[in-house]
Amino acid sequence: QVKLVESGGGLVQSGGSLRLSCEASIRTSGRTFSSYSMGWFRQPPGKEREFVGTISWDAGNTYYADSVKGRFTISRDSAKNTVYLHMNKLKPEDTAIYYCAAAIRLADLLINIGDYWGQGTQVTVSS
Repeated sequence: QVKLVESGGGLVQSGGSLRLSCEASIRTSGRTFSSYSMGWFRQPPGKEREFVGTISWDAGNTYYADSVKGRFTISRDSAKNTVYLHMNKLKPEDTAIYYCAAAIRLADLLINIGDYWGQGTQVTVSS
């Protein structure tokens, strides 16, 4: 199975930057970190969870929601079994609980389906 743990959330002023991390622990036979595409999602207060972005198993492809494109960047480090979300030029509307997810199929992440999910980390952007 796969355990995902997010970290790096906190309070930041509008226009600032923050980096979130998601460390994966892989215990499924025959699977490694590179077996999975990874995704980031967020849930603003009072709203449903929404797609932020994804990165393929080999980091060769990334996809982003229009709301964050050009401001957020996803990367992954196979040596650390970790995926990152680099957030720049943050806005108050970016305030949300941020979740990471793992999936065998990247296409699943694009439609908000994950095989495994983390517990989330809070990001608050002040005006």
